[in-house]
Amino acid sequence: MLLKRRFIFLFILMFLLTNSISYAATYSKPSISGSSGILIETKSGRILYSNNPHRRLPMASTTKIMTALLAIEQGNLDEKVKIKSNSVGIEGSSIYLMPEEEIILRDLVYGLMLRSGNDAAVAIANHVSGSVENFSQLMNQRAKEIGAKNTNFTNPHGLSDDNHYSTAYDLAIITREAMKYEEFKKISKTKLWTSDREINRFFYNKNKTLWQYEGGDGVKIGYTKKAGRCLVSSATRNNMQLIAVVLNDYAWFDDCYKLFDYGFNNYRAMVVYDREQYVRSIYVPNGKKDILPIVTQSSLILPLTEEECESIKTVIEIPKKINAPISKGEKIGNIRIYKDGQLLYSDNLVAREDIEEKSFIGKAFDFIKKRLNF
Repeated sequence: MLLKRRFIFLFILMFLLTNSISYAATYSKPSISGSSGILIETKSGRILYSNNPHRRLPMASTTKIMTALLAIEQGNLDEKVKIKSNSVGIEGSSIYLMPEEEIILRDLVYGLMLRSGNDAAVAIANHVSGSVENFSQLMNQRAKEIGAKNTNFTNPHGLSDDNHYSTAYDLAIITREAMKYEEFKKISKTKLWTSDREINRFFYNKNKTLWQYEGGDGVKIGYTKKAGRCLVSSATRNNMQLIAVVLNDYAWFDDCYKLFDYGFNNYRAMVVYDREQYVRSIYVPNGKKDILPIVTQSSLILPLTEEECESIKTVIEIPKKINAPISKGEKIGNIRIYKDGQLLYSDNLVAREDIEEKSFIGKAFDFIKKRLNF
């Protein structure tokens, strides 16, 4: 069993010492009109604001974020989809699909996200999983993988159902997952899409964030009588992307803009460490090389206030020694970032290079050297 050694130290970034950072006047936490709301930073997932974030509520067409995510993950956006009769004439918003129509999956996803087509949602479900029921199971499975523990999908569009619900937090992390795909980011940010269809070709984006808020990335609006006005919105400024969610909020856009203002005026994206940044070296007693450099697996950019920069602490946990063979990129330990005792982020520490195990002869030679005190 490997001996472990824990090092706790104050992590002060070099660039904070060498670069002056200009902060706007800090904003106090806003109040929102909705039943639930949240603001997170996309890369780290850090929560910057929350109000009843885990309250289960109907979420209307913000459901379609998951539908789009699965279409991108499970389908080929360039393939043609033949429209089944049960995908036609779905109540609510529509892109007016016709039975037996052939349409490219990419056009269906644009119609889903920009025009909020309920018929597009059903067509995607039928194409990916064969039925709405099977697709709903896939949605729930994917939600659990992402960590959305208080979400249950019964359909791909968000029309009212007592067993169809989510939370502001869950929708934020589902959107964060979707934002890992460049195709999703491109679709949600598009103001006008011209499809390959012969009729009803033009899809205009209903999300006013793209026009009204500087740096707005779009994402998805939703409304039913039961759910009220629901909005998942995103904006990017100064290399920091935020996701705001409000549910059952009559001031949906204004409240999201308040949350964005709060985030952008109080936080900055700080580079805590870079990808493959050297941390320290550890001893490899049976390796052809006896020293293994340990590095970070990925970069970390955290949204921090000016005051928080002075209270960030890093905990590094790695073994004192490790035996070969070792593969480059192999997990060796972990690094955790804390603020005032609260965990903000954790990541793996990995081997920077391969190290092979010494041959029998090499081990024998080491043994002889040790016995003879060479």
